Amino acid sequence: MPANLEKVLPWGRSLAEYIRMFDLTTTDLESRILDCAGGPASVNAEMHRLGHKIISCDPIYEFSAADISRRIDETYPAILKSAEESRETFIWTEMKSPEHVGKIRMAAMKQFLDDFPTGLAQGRYVVGALPALPFRDRAFDLALCSHFLFTYSHLFDLRFHLNSVRELCRVAREARIFPLLPNFGEAHSPHVRPLMNELSAEGFQCEVRRVSYEFQKGGNEMLRVSRPLV
Repeated sequence: MPANLEKVLPWGRSLAEYIRMFDLTTTDLESRILDCAGGPASVNAEMHRLGHKIISCDPIYEFSAADISRRIDETYPAILKSAEESRETFIWTEMKSPEHVGKIRMAAMKQFLDDFPTGLAQGRYVVGALPALPFRDRAFDLALCSHFLFTYSHLFDLRFHLNSVRELCRVAREARIFPLLPNFGEAHSPHVRPLMNELSAEGFQCEVRRVSYEFQKGGNEMLRVSRPLV
């Protein structure tokens, strides 16, 4: 899927958020991690500084840091306006306001932008997109996918989700997907249950697990999927 930067709404999250969204343990952080559809998150930069092994994959990595930064600046006001207009769908406890969210996201995205040129040269950022990733079988222990699958259920059908999760489980021992809600929704994506049913029938292990992170109302669960034993 070639990237069109003009259609991207870049919005980056931090390692602290990833730890809570994906219920990551110390052991998890020491494993080989793929951040799929990572976008401008600061996770790779932060993990690298801590000496952990991680590769981030996203189609926008074909663009320069300057291009991505420009797109962040272009879309930032619209994203904040959307959050303000939909503020009843969020929980304003840790995040105090749309402006506070924006400040946190911009700090994470600045870390990404500062790290991106070096990380790209080092192979920590890889151009690629679901449902066909440019990695060998079992290259990773853990594949994480934040705010892409299920989030854009109105754009991607069940077949896309199935193929994407199978692909994540091809390249990693286990896949974790967060959240299970469509954008601005408060109930599970309509793809969640059919996807779990079909993958379970194929021998995959599927589990919905509650996590400690909740900003979008009802968005406090992740899906864990592991491939069949062979």
